[in-house]
Amino acid sequence: MAAIRKIEDIAAKWGRVTPQRAPEYLSGVTSPKSDWAKNADAAKETHKAAMVSAATRDAYSKGVIAAGTATWQKGAIQKGPGRFAEGVQIAQPDYQKGFQKYHSVISAVVLPPRFPKGDIRNLDRVKAISTAMRTAKIT
Repeated sequence: MAAIRKIEDIAAKWGRVTPQRAPEYLSGVTSPKSDWAKNADAAKETHKAAMVSAATRDAYSKGVIAAGTATWQKGAIQKGPGRFAEGVQIAQPDYQKGFQKYHSVISAVVLPPRFPKGDIRNLDRVKAISTAMRTAKIT
């Protein structure tokens, strides 16, 4: 048998030591060895193949079932609120930039008239927005 420390010891060390590596993380992000976007784009065929392979093995579903709702909730509750709030604040300029195209599309839609609540013709208003948004998305 291979000699290895107890899993509890390994996990405890990881939890104790890894948070101290934030400067190395920042250094790697600010001074990467190669361009992230260029490499990611060059790997698009590998990514497609990996997605097909994962789908063929039903890996997504298996992973979801293996983790379970309780695991998802625990992580989301313990990590989510602080990260969510901070992330939203940091991303506000990117959100505005990314949504600008769709804001312009919505602003330019001429909506059909509104009818009384429950009138099926009101769905034409939804259809007008939906059609415009889909056209913008795929162009």
